[in-house]
Amino acid sequence: MALPKQHGQRAPTIYDVARSAGVSHQSVSRMLNGETVRPLTRSRIEAAITELDYRPNPTARALATSVSYRLGALVYELQELGPSQIAQGAADQARAAGYLLDIVALNPRDDASIAHAIELLDQQHLAGILALAPTQRLVDALQTVDYRIPVYIDSEPLFDGTAATETLNTTGTRLALDHLVGLGHSRIFHISGPPEWISARNRLAAYRGYVADHGLPAFEPVYGDWTAASGFEAAARISRDAGITAVFVSNDQMAMGALRAFSEAGIRVPEQLSVVSFDDVPESGFTIPPLTTVRLDFAEQGRLAVERLVAMIRNDPEPPLPERPRVSLVVRQSTAAAPPV
Repeated sequence: MALPKQHGQRAPTIYDVARSAGVSHQSVSRMLNGETVRPLTRSRIEAAITELDYRPNPTARALATSVSYRLGALVYELQELGPSQIAQGAADQARAAGYLLDIVALNPRDDASIAHAIELLDQQHLAGILALAPTQRLVDALQTVDYRIPVYIDSEPLFDGTAATETLNTTGTRLALDHLVGLGHSRIFHISGPPEWISARNRLAAYRGYVADHGLPAFEPVYGDWTAASGFEAAARISRDAGITAVFVSNDQMAMGALRAFSEAGIRVPEQLSVVSFDDVPESGFTIPPLTTVRLDFAEQGRLAVERLVAMIRNDPEPPLPERPRVSLVVRQSTAAAPPV
């Protein structure tokens, strides 16, 4: 781990990076200037950059090469864990690749906010743009702009039941529902996220497809807005007479609100009602009871998005996805066997 530099300590140079990586300083310079180097060499240089906390001077490099080393990033809701971790992962990967990441926040529900944020990104001084697009409204707006630099839109297709539109959200939904069905639950309710959010729509579509495929009763969902307050309100609207024994909630924050609503209504979780949710935020292990939830690696999402943007800038092949599973189920105490009828 790189230690913080003391006052007056010399900042590392490309020669230090080259020595640490066991390569020539010309190789370091070529990689930092966006030229193609061997994958193993790039990996060793990036590791040395991180270890030494090397920070290239983007202004000097831009003047010397007439190439920009700044990336623009359109982000949203940085007060929330998922978006903030995605942005942090993106910033870390950009720095490792020798770029600075300029962040512009927007409201993905608001056309004026989207238009203003796009205008703020001065494309003439950027090497590329990363757009985190959680809503179709934002995707559509981005696709109408005539860009002169590479743009990577980090979004997902709307799930239509085919393999081509499978995403981590649809895979995670099935993991959650498989878990509940394995515990004997057949009447499963869904608290959905806001319908304009692509991830919420895909989780809902996967839920509907799953219950249809398994011959389970389908319940019309109640929608929340990702907040605990909306989860509390949504849970209070679930019919007590429908024989529901499990609830799949579209994110952990809403599930936390739902847990309080069930507690205040005298419904014991998981003895009378199982609850499973999505995201695995740090607080999900400390609710009463701790939440069973689908884990997503948000920081990895940001890193992968920047890897793809940098590959576009350098005209390199698209990097492969990690071979290990990128979504998993964390089983805790909010789920149990279905109660006897």
